[in-house]
Amino acid sequence: MHQPLAADYAPGTRPDADTAVLLHGLGGWTHNWAALVDRLRPSVHCLALDLPGFGRSAPPPDGLVTVRRQASAVARHLDRTGHRRVHLVGNSLGALAALHLAAHRPELVATLTLISPALPALPPLRALRVALLALPGAPRLYARQQSARSPARQLDDLYGLIYADPSRVGAAQRATEQRERLRRAELPYASGMLAEGVRALVRAHLPLPAQASAWQQARLVTAPTLLVYGRDDRLVAFRTAARAYAAFRDARLLTLPDVGHVAMQERPDAVATAFRAMLAEPGRSARSSTPHPAARSV
Repeated sequence: MHQPLAADYAPGTRPDADTAVLLHGLGGWTHNWAALVDRLRPSVHCLALDLPGFGRSAPPPDGLVTVRRQASAVARHLDRTGHRRVHLVGNSLGALAALHLAAHRPELVATLTLISPALPALPPLRALRVALLALPGAPRLYARQQSARSPARQLDDLYGLIYADPSRVGAAQRATEQRERLRRAELPYASGMLAEGVRALVRAHLPLPAQASAWQQARLVTAPTLLVYGRDDRLVAFRTAARAYAAFRDARLLTLPDVGHVAMQERPDAVATAFRAMLAEPGRSARSSTPHPAARSV
């Protein structure tokens, strides 16, 4: 039995507006989109989802997390709520889930926006280190090490990793995220879900049998696509931006200096402007209406 996803809905100013669906990254939650939602709401309704096992969404019954499963959970939510032709937006691990959904359920997606997508692009030595994370117990050990830190220390570590300049984090945002971390620390499955999320990212970066790579999926996407990269991203190599731009058949590329892994929090105005520009392009719907012949259901 699949549990419904927790969601935050912010209606746009026009009842007939399109809907943007927002998917957070590893260990994230709906609040990660608050700054961007404030700027998008005049144009679209905003539906931010907590992926299974994160935020307020229950974990999968078997405790397993994969990119495909995350995408399937989002597809079920959209099918159940009757959403079609949404503007799908994802960050990091959520961007991989959004990519999978756009590739395999094209009828659900009008446009695709990927912010620091965790596309595989590892040099051989680093690929070996990532492969070591796939060993039994390694992701869980990492999650336990993270959980052993205080919520305040966890936030310091996190901001230092995902922001180009952690001093930009406001007091209100920090207080909100610290309360969420304290809440999650009480959940018996929280560290396990973090471990599973790490494992899902590892699997996405390894050439496993019977698993279409994210780059292969990118070639299946027919929806207009906006790619957003921070030049100072410590998690996703900026050098992958050009390759990603070439991989999607209908791509736009926004690169932002002095921005890290979460452009929607660091530069929400710039991301919102590029998003609205894509929606305003003449003929946008016509370009995204024909599924790739290799696309198949999630």
